[in-house]
Amino acid sequence: MRAVDIIIKKRDGFELSKEEIDFFIQGFTDGTIDNYQASALTMAIYFKGMTEQEATYLTEAILHSGDVLDLSKINGIKVDKHSTGGVGDKTSLVVGPLVASLGIKFAKMSGRGLGHTGGTLDKLEAIPGYDINISEEDFISQVNEIGIALVGQTGELAPADKKLYALRDVTGTVESIPLIASSIMSKKLASGADAICLDVKVGSGAFMKTVEKATTLAELMVQIGKACGKDMTAILTNMDEPLGLAVGNSLEVIEAIETLKGNGPKDFTELCLEVASHLVVASKLVKSLEEARKLLIQQINNKEGLDTLAKLVKAQKGDDSYIYHPEKFPNAKYKFSVEATSKGYVSHIDALAIGNVAMMLGAGRSKIGENIDHAVGIVLNKKVNDLVLENETIAYIYSNKEDIKEEIMELQKAYSYSKNPVDSKLILKVIK
Repeated sequence: MRAVDIIIKKRDGFELSKEEIDFFIQGFTDGTIDNYQASALTMAIYFKGMTEQEATYLTEAILHSGDVLDLSKINGIKVDKHSTGGVGDKTSLVVGPLVASLGIKFAKMSGRGLGHTGGTLDKLEAIPGYDINISEEDFISQVNEIGIALVGQTGELAPADKKLYALRDVTGTVESIPLIASSIMSKKLASGADAICLDVKVGSGAFMKTVEKATTLAELMVQIGKACGKDMTAILTNMDEPLGLAVGNSLEVIEAIETLKGNGPKDFTELCLEVASHLVVASKLVKSLEEARKLLIQQINNKEGLDTLAKLVKAQKGDDSYIYHPEKFPNAKYKFSVEATSKGYVSHIDALAIGNVAMMLGAGRSKIGENIDHAVGIVLNKKVNDLVLENETIAYIYSNKEDIKEEIMELQKAYSYSKNPVDSKLILKVIK
């Protein structure tokens, strides 16, 4: 078998076999197949696509290029969630503790933020002492003991994906749906959960800009997961405005805490309940989403979800007093009011622009390894469909630098207005 024959076969639009895909990914991972040949294959896939079966074979090949977590020592059904990346998306900080407070095992490995999307690990590290690096043994025992762990990647999970993504990033092949699906699902499957809920973002602040493309991606990921024996759900959610009000690490942790107290923004609370309800049903604790939602609301009202977040922080060496006293989080030096430049109903908030402003303030990274400022960010004062008067405050900027004229201007430009309210929906579609 030769790499060039596989490239030519895909270039000409033919379906690759499991053996061909396994051969190529193994060779690429161990270095016997060069980067330029892998680039040629990804470009061929970009133009010719892949069948569902090919995408499943590709996912499995990437999955088995490294370690696969064995979570069989964790009692009961293990659940996990994944978001394709959005602005203000701190969902794991609420969904995980809520689900775990019901005795369901939530075992999650998260990533760091890059560009306009924030990473769960960066948010958790805003809590003093929180350790994202724990051993696989401790990960398993912690989930058994308190029902939840939120950690960075342990071991060498899906190394082929890391190499492939680096290539795709510089060869114009990032946007290929089968390549995106195999990248996401290989890591999720390597993490060992039994049931997975995917939150696929759609809109200006998301990777998938249209419902049609997001649906194609979600359906493929669900089918890959099912073919690998997992209980799968995908929820398409609106990212034409930031999720919740807070954008920035400490600010988002505080918003998650407030949500677990029952004081969260309406849209963020709704998404957390939706994702968590699907995981509760997948765990076989109840049969219907309605029953699951009632249980979850109960766990917010009795503060058991909040207490579970504190247990998580304490278990991973963080200062759990911050969960009960969020006023302890450090404040940025400056707080600026941003005023509206027009009046009317907010018709759109460019989530990508808001994420970029947060990055300009220091809340995000433009390249891997950059330091971030946990204290800075944005808190929106007006959301889509809110009525705004001229010169009314639409948002607050928290900054550690005094001159933020550019950031204020960019934030103002992110808001659009109309004479009448618009039709806005958070949950666009559920795929099972």
